[in-house]
Amino acid sequence: MTTETVATDAGDARITWHPAVREARLVLAVSHGAGGGIEARDLQALAQVLPDHGVTVALVEQPWRVAGKKVAPAPKTLDVGWRGIWAAVAGPGLPVVSGGRSAGARVACRTAVELGAAAVLALSFPLHPPGKPEKSRADELLGSGVPTLVVQGGNDPFGKPAEFPDGGAYELVEVPYGDHGFAVPKRAEISQERAVTIITDAVVEWAGSLG
Repeated sequence: MTTETVATDAGDARITWHPAVREARLVLAVSHGAGGGIEARDLQALAQVLPDHGVTVALVEQPWRVAGKKVAPAPKTLDVGWRGIWAAVAGPGLPVVSGGRSAGARVACRTAVELGAAAVLALSFPLHPPGKPEKSRADELLGSGVPTLVVQGGNDPFGKPAEFPDGGAYELVEVPYGDHGFAVPKRAEISQERAVTIITDAVVEWAGSLG
């Protein structure tokens, strides 16, 4: 694991690299949401598991997070930060999967075609603000323009799996009982460990189908 600071037009971003154990065939560049950092359970689990499957994982901290701010900037500023790190994650010369959780998933969808991403991984895509399904962001997801995997908690207040539009060119995997952070209640029929395994298994299988 190594850490790299990258200057962007939105400030300095930080990339924590988890290199593939054997010959890498993909890079997954994945960022956090508006309410947390790369310590999120799903991001950490992917960084631990995917390198054993030929995927180098680049955990990206957006400039606002590196600067110690507690509130994320506007979406267009997040996009600026993401564009700024792209040359670094594409540096190994491998296909790059653009990924993120929550707000980071929206960034990945909005910029995928522009940046030449091979695919998009959308973790906990915020389909709408909690309690406001009329304010849908489905157009961002449907407009990604590349193969897209959505991994969504079954009890996510930002959009339950059944709320996602039919007919989109994306795959959707549900994490039963999971909330926006993929936490499951203690009374749930699956354990927290099992919930995380559902995420990593789905991403490993999907990544293996790319290229």
